Amino acid sequence: MITFDISQWRAWAPGAQTTADWQHWSQASQPFAPTDQAPDVSFLPAMQRRRLSRLARMAFAVGWPLAEGLPDLPLVFVCRHGETPRTFAILSDLAREQPLSPTQFSLSVHNAVIGLWSIMRGSTAEMTALAGAGDGFEQGVLEAAGLLHEGAPAVLLIVVEEQPPQAYSDWVDDVPFDYALALLLTPGDTWTLTQQSAATPAPGNEPHALSWLRSLLTGQTTFTHTWKRRAWTWRRKP
Repeated sequence: MITFDISQWRAWAPGAQTTADWQHWSQASQPFAPTDQAPDVSFLPAMQRRRLSRLARMAFAVGWPLAEGLPDLPLVFVCRHGETPRTFAILSDLAREQPLSPTQFSLSVHNAVIGLWSIMRGSTAEMTALAGAGDGFEQGVLEAAGLLHEGAPAVLLIVVEEQPPQAYSDWVDDVPFDYALALLLTPGDTWTLTQQSAATPAPGNEPHALSWLRSLLTGQTTFTHTWKRRAWTWRRKP
């Protein structure tokens, strides 16, 4: 069992940016339609914005405001599938025997987002990129809790996924739309997270991180997520 507090959160999906947007979503239970709406990263200079992919923009949009005033803030970045549009473009160039862009390749690797975060914030704090499976959210919380246990006063957790190109549809079925969630974790005992063995679950109909957010916004104090044979139970003090 691990314990922690969540002092702030932010989330982004097409059509939902503010707390009021997410409150409405949690009550309406309506899915998000894929759109080209861009995350707002206007707080960055134009030269820096141009370097960010859509995935990176989502991560920065939710994480940057939570990091304000917190220098040397450790970051745990969780993304199961990574930069699929960028890597698909690289593979397409290979198939056409076209020359590859070193810049595109360097920005396609899984830890590219946290590298850009470190450069743009001038931060040398500890940063980790995780490619978790269906319970990557909880794996990221475990990593963040370990940093809190080692003395970090706060840890930023960002979970983000971008809907992959259509060519991946037979293999990637857990990203129905783009989304990002950021949590600022601090030491405390408001939240507990435990893990037990469980039977294999039926798949859910929305991203797990957003199912958790729905439970938070609707006032639930207990939430369980099962992946393969692992059952994770979140509990919050009323």
